[in-house]
Amino acid sequence: MHIWEHFKTITHHKFMVMKGCFSVGLYKQGLLHDLSKYMPSEFLVGARYFQGTQSPNNAERKEKGYSSAWLHHKGRNKHHYEYWMDYSSHAGEGIIPAKMPERYVVEMFIDRVAASKNYNKENYTDDMPLKYYQSGNPGSFMHKETKELLEKLLYMLADEGEAKTMQYIRKEIIPHIRRQNKRKDE
Repeated sequence: MHIWEHFKTITHHKFMVMKGCFSVGLYKQGLLHDLSKYMPSEFLVGARYFQGTQSPNNAERKEKGYSSAWLHHKGRNKHHYEYWMDYSSHAGEGIIPAKMPERYVVEMFIDRVAASKNYNKENYTDDMPLKYYQSGNPGSFMHKETKELLEKLLYMLADEGEAKTMQYIRKEIIPHIRRQNKRKDE
């Protein structure tokens, strides 16, 4: 068991996501991000399968054919598109992706950047989150509008860098989120 190493890795990741969320004005999400990783059902599995170069969920999945920690995690964290799967109200469509609120898409983007930095350390480049996303091929598992926004941010990061992408989020997406929230309150 690699308890200390896993604790340091997830805490460093959480700090990077918190810093990114704070920089765009998503304070509550920054504070609450990935708290479930400290629960025994996720933490102990992570410590057992810790490698330091990728998610321990991958090693658990390779051994068991599934990841109990991931199944727990995705069901409790709204910044994962897998959280947003639901049955269709139309007969015969089965399980379909629901559109994620933009604030969670932004958190998902920041989460992917932080994970890439955390695992790649000094070798990190701004195209890594996009390449990792493409290797996972979420395809029909993500709502079309959610996918479009996430891909827009990942391509912007790869082509124009983190500073410009975060500025775009602050100036264009966050005001839109605030306007939507204000309308809900009225």
